[in-house]
Amino acid sequence: MGSFSGKTVFITGASRGIGKAIGLRLARDGANIVVAAKTAQPHPKLPGTVYTAATEMDNAGGAGLAVVMDVRFEEQVRAAVERAVEHFGGIDVVINNASAISLTDTEHTSMKRFDLMQAVNTRGTYLTTATCVPWLEGASNPHVLNLAPPLNLDPKWFKNHVAYTMAKYGMSMCVLGHAAEYRDRGIAVNALWPRTAIATKAIELIGGPAMRAQCRSVDIMADAAFAILSRDAKSCTGNFFIDDDVLREEGIDDLSGYAIDPTQNLLQDFFIDE
Repeated sequence: MGSFSGKTVFITGASRGIGKAIGLRLARDGANIVVAAKTAQPHPKLPGTVYTAATEMDNAGGAGLAVVMDVRFEEQVRAAVERAVEHFGGIDVVINNASAISLTDTEHTSMKRFDLMQAVNTRGTYLTTATCVPWLEGASNPHVLNLAPPLNLDPKWFKNHVAYTMAKYGMSMCVLGHAAEYRDRGIAVNALWPRTAIATKAIELIGGPAMRAQCRSVDIMADAAFAILSRDAKSCTGNFFIDDDVLREEGIDDLSGYAIDPTQNLLQDFFIDE
């Protein structure tokens, strides 16, 4: 077993995609993974539930706990954290992965959709972190990792989807503020974002096989997250990490294995300048 053996990681939106991939990477190192997501029943187009994901954590070598939770509701988040602590005895790492997206312009973004993105992305991240802080303080190397972009105020990242950018940057501002707020308490707060689009089922639904071929696999985000969370919390905080930069810092220069199709040009992700 590795350095995460017996440590408890609370991941929002971990029933599929990047959140699940990070959980599996940590589970292979012996971690306890709290799969905190709202998917209790199979989605007609997106595979996986909290229960199947938790089983995958078990099979990977860790211990999975399925917790049905909608990050928009305070009582559900508090109950999920209480369940995690009751089951595993504490929380060492929090990963704010749950996110809602709508790449619509202002006139075509309903207030219902606006409120959803703010509630999941910004408010959900803030709430989950705040709820877990008392337990993180008791951990030996406590980390909070938000799946959030660097704060890039170039208007081009706002003009086509103001509402989404505001909501996603809310997660980034949580990193900026919480890293400073909790630095003296020894809790690291960092952001991780992909340089390229990541091949999730959601990407396939949006752009089909052609778009998927221009992506990297979820493994690059999982390996980058593992590297960040392995670092000393007291000296590694307040950073806006990009996945491939993290891996290069770890001495991994050949990233071709992460490409879905190495013959294709990679599709750059949002909020990243060339």
